[in-house]
Formats: sequence, structure tokens, C-alpha cells
Amino acid sequence: MENKSHALAAGTFVLLLLSLLIALAVWLTRDSRQLRVFELASSSAVTGLQPQASVRFKGVPVGKVTAIGLDPQVSGQVLVRIAINEQAPITQSTFATLGFQGVTGLAFVQLDDSGDSQEMLQSSERRPQRIPMRPSLLSKLSDQGAQILSQLEETTRRVNLLLAPANQQNLMSALASMGQAASGISRFSGAASEAMPQLVQEASATLKIVKDTSVRVGESADEARRSARAFRAVTERMNEAGGTLDQIASGGQTLERSGQSLNSSTLPRANRALEDAARSARQLGRAASTVSENPQSMLFGTTPAAPGPGEPGFSVKPTQP
Repeated sequence: MENKSHALAAGTFVLLLLSLLIALAVWLTRDSRQLRVFELASSSAVTGLQPQASVRFKGVPVGKVTAIGLDPQVSGQVLVRIAINEQAPITQSTFATLGFQGVTGLAFVQLDDSGDSQEMLQSSERRPQRIPMRPSLLSKLSDQGAQILSQLEETTRRVNLLLAPANQQNLMSALASMGQAASGISRFSGAASEAMPQLVQEASATLKIVKDTSVRVGESADEARRSARAFRAVTERMNEAGGTLDQIASGGQTLERSGQSLNSSTLPRANRALEDAARSARQLGRAASTVSENPQSMLFGTTPAAPGPGEPGFSVKPTQP
């Protein structure tokens, strides 16, 4: 009986100690922070992601994964529920990607923000808001792996075709042609080195001619500059106050005033003088005609004109039968 009582006491003590350890572990690992619940919707695989995996915002741990499952409404879509603290700035433009820790294959959720929106994304545990999940770099590589392998296979086939026996012969022929071309270039360089002194002399003579020509051109340019300065001086003298242009303008104005004076005074006087001369000529003509018709008028004067009808002395001459 004593052995049984000791064993029962030992078992009770062990169970009590184990319960205390479990309670202590729960108390130490409890999380008193206020967490917000969101859902990640992904159309690609989430291999390596496990519940309790870390959730990071720009590399900073902000929460953990609470559940992973399939979307009952959209076939083939994976839903990942996460719980993050309130300090994480989750906005309308926040998105998620799948990251991997080294070579262990364990995945975590990486949150990032494109900066297109500053409006905070509100969520609740009953109706969690969804954050879009974009494919990671590894997912893109795995999706494009078949295409990369096909391109690599095509490259290998072309290399093998290039290294075929017939192409190898053509390649050797091309290398031989290149060697001949190199030897020809070497011979040409030797001939050029022999002809170099003569070329140097001819180049020196050409440079001398060019130098003389440049000197002549410089002298011509100096003459042209002097002519331009002289022309500019003449132009400035013509344009300055009291210069040639001003004198021509004043002469034109004087001529214009003389014409106006001629039109206003001289021409009317000349016209009146011509009219007086014409009147005197007409009177002289009448006097000459009177003298020619009645010469005695020079001595006795002009006879008075016969009285007309109604005037004193008027009489009608009788008509002869």
C-alpha cells in the first residue's frame, strides 16, 4: 500500500508540475497586442508557407499567419489569413508576396506598398479585407522555366549545328583566310614604312603650301576688315546728325517749300500778268481796226454812233421806189 501511495503521489506531482509548466509557457507566450485580421488571395501556389509563419512589412515583423485554405467561392484560389498589429500601415495599395528564408524552404509573407494610395485599409475579424498577393520572383522563374529550357535547347542545337564537320571546315578556311590577310597587312605595313620618308617630305611641302595660303588668306581677311571699317565709318558719317542724309533731307524740304511758294504766289501773279497782256492786245487790235476803217478819226476823232430806235435824233430813211 505504501508503494502505491508513493507512486500516486509522484504521479500527481508530475502532472501538477507539467500543468504549471504549460500554464507558464502559455503566460509567457501570450500576445496582448491588438491584431487586425486580413486575407491574402493568391492564384499561385504557396509552397513552403505554414501557419504561424512570419508576416513582415518591408522586412519588419508585424504579425503571423493564422490559417491557410482554399477559397470556396473561386476555384483554384488560395486564401491565407494573417493577423498583424495596428502599427503596420496597411493601405489600399498594399500588396503581398511570398518570400523564402535562405535554403530551408520555409516561406513567409512579405507586405509592401506601391504608394498609389494613402487611405488606410479597415478590416475586422468577421469580415476581413483582402490584400492582393502578387507572384514572387521564384514563382515567375518557375512559370517561365519551360520557356527558358526550350530557349536553352534551341541555343544548344544551334551551337551543335555550328560545330558540325562541314561548318568546322568552313571555320578553318576562314581562319586561314584571316592569316593570309594578316600577312598581307604585314607586307603592306613594311612597304608603307619604306615609303614613309617620301610621304613625310610630300606632307611637309603640302603643309608649307597650306601655311602660305593661310597667310595670304589672313592678309585678305585683314584687307576685308579694313574695308569694312572704312565702309562703316562712311555709313556712320552719312547717318550722323548734320551728315549727308540730313543735308539731303533738308534740301528736299527747301525744294518742297520753294515749290509751294511758287504755286501759291508766283504762278497766280504770272497768270494775272498774262491776262492783262491779252486784254491790252485785244484793245490794241480794236484800235488798229478802227484806224484802218476810219483814218480821219486820227484827226477828228471817232464819229458818234447813229441813234437807235427810241433815242433822240433817230429817223427812218425813206426807201427809194
